[in-house]
Amino acid sequence: MSQAKLLDGIVVLDTAQVMAGPYCAMLLADMGARVIKVEPPDGDSTRAMAGARGNDSAAFNAVNRGKQGMVLNLATDKGRDVFMRLARSADVIVENYRPGVMARLGLDYPAVSAQNPRVIYASISGHGQTGPWAAKGGFDLIAQGLSGIMSVTGTPGGPPIKAGLPVTDLGAGLFASIGILAALHHRNQSGRGQHIDTSLVEAGLALSVWEATEYFSKGQAPGPLGSAHRMTAPYQAFQCADGYITIGAANDRNFAKLAAVLGHPEWTSDSRFVKDHLRVQHRDELAALIEAVTVTETRDAWIARLDQAGIPCGPILDYEGALNTPQAIAREMTVAVEHPRLGRLRTLGTPLKMSATPLNPRGRAPMLGEHTDMVLLDAGYSDDEIEQLRYAGAVL
Repeated sequence: MSQAKLLDGIVVLDTAQVMAGPYCAMLLADMGARVIKVEPPDGDSTRAMAGARGNDSAAFNAVNRGKQGMVLNLATDKGRDVFMRLARSADVIVENYRPGVMARLGLDYPAVSAQNPRVIYASISGHGQTGPWAAKGGFDLIAQGLSGIMSVTGTPGGPPIKAGLPVTDLGAGLFASIGILAALHHRNQSGRGQHIDTSLVEAGLALSVWEATEYFSKGQAPGPLGSAHRMTAPYQAFQCADGYITIGAANDRNFAKLAAVLGHPEWTSDSRFVKDHLRVQHRDELAALIEAVTVTETRDAWIARLDQAGIPCGPILDYEGALNTPQAIAREMTVAVEHPRLGRLRTLGTPLKMSATPLNPRGRAPMLGEHTDMVLLDAGYSDDEIEQLRYAGAVL
């Protein structure tokens, strides 16, 4: 007997491209929703990213797995008619065009909800649907700069550096998916859908919890700290004889254990280090003392001692190492899918393990236009009507 799907019966139209919107919709597909990826005739631009074969790439597969794919030309009247017909029976629509684009096409939330009051319509943009900067374009890099993330990333005195991951793209996708799930719950109670509006910049700001707190409490903008934490110490990377490890002795009890492991129990009675807030004030002095000890032995030696003492620690791994740890393997954070053009693809698993409604990250992304006819037939179009739409350039 197959297990229930969390979002079984939910139909999502994903008109988004690149990352934030597609990532949001992919999470819904992992949860069991039927996600229909609506692409323009040239396809989502990630299809042409590095390593592409024809109009398929590993990058496209990474944020579009488990979806059905159709090509719909929204620049044509007939293409827009098809979209609206699909939208009338959809539960969720995800889009990440600049604000105003869907309105000019006659496919924005007011237009769709007038014909489908139950629809949940999620718009993801660079800056949001309102405000003086709403019409400005936005990419993850721009949002990391505007949200303050780049100002606190890197080392003191160094140039601004973006986070290594596209955190505002992914963050906006995550926030949108949370909003969609909440809106589905609200619809179950009220019978009505709603518009969800989030942005890359707001995602960056919302994730800046400690940094905003420091600014609010001190009235001064925080700066970069390298790998250190601005609210607790010691909590950063330390050099060993053959590389670096991370140590998180983020409370008085763990600090006492760390001082003992490093052979300096007297640190716990040092007036600079007796309490966490004092260790934060003297973070650099404490780090220098710790590193003077850790550089004398290897990473593995220190990790063994710290683990035995119950102190949170770990090596700093590249992605070859991170994706192949025994823990990552046991937790199925890497899965394999078969793709008709790209062959066997390794891709990321899901971090959500749910006992009654497990997620499925093992689907592949659709080929360009792979399910166009199937989606249209399901929507009530005849074979002749589909050929007419194809002849008119509305579908591919």
